Amino acid sequence: MEMEKVEILRSRIKEVKTQQVEKGDMILSSLHLAQELFENSIPLEAAEAIAEELDVKIERIYELATFYSMYSTKPRGKHLIRLCESLPCHVVEGPQIEKKLKDILKIDFGQTTRDGLFTLEQTSCLGICGVGPVMMIDGDTYGNLTVESIEGIIEKYRGDRK
Repeated sequence: MEMEKVEILRSRIKEVKTQQVEKGDMILSSLHLAQELFENSIPLEAAEAIAEELDVKIERIYELATFYSMYSTKPRGKHLIRLCESLPCHVVEGPQIEKKLKDILKIDFGQTTRDGLFTLEQTSCLGICGVGPVMMIDGDTYGNLTVESIEGIIEKYRGDRK
C-alpha cells in the first residue's frame, strides 16, 4: 500500500513539474501532496521520492518539512487540532480551553490519542484574534471558544470516524 502511494506521489509531482513552477514552490507543493496521501504525515519513502523527482537533496526536503508547522514527519491523528497560543487568545480563557482539551483527549501537545483520531498541537496566531480563543481542526476554525463548547466540537469529529 505504501509503495502504491509513493507511485501516486511521483505521478503527481511530475504533473506539478509541467506547470513551470519555481523549484521551492514545487517542493512545498510536493510536501502538501505527500501529507495528503499519507494521512497527515510525510514518511521517509515520500521524502525520498520528492527528493529524487525534483533532483534535490533529501536534507533540503527534511529542512522544509520540519521548518513549517503545517508539515509533520511523525504520524498524526486523523484530525489535527491546533490551539492558538497568541496573547489575545491566552488572556481570554486560553488556559482553561487548553486544560479542557487535554482532559477530554487525555493527551498533551504533540501527542496523538490512542485511537489515532486526534493530534493536539499549539500554533501561533491564526489571525482571527477578535474571536479568541480560537482553535482549528483540520481546515475548520472555531472562535469564541468556551470550556462548555469544547466537548460538543470534539464529539462532532468523534462521530466522523470514516
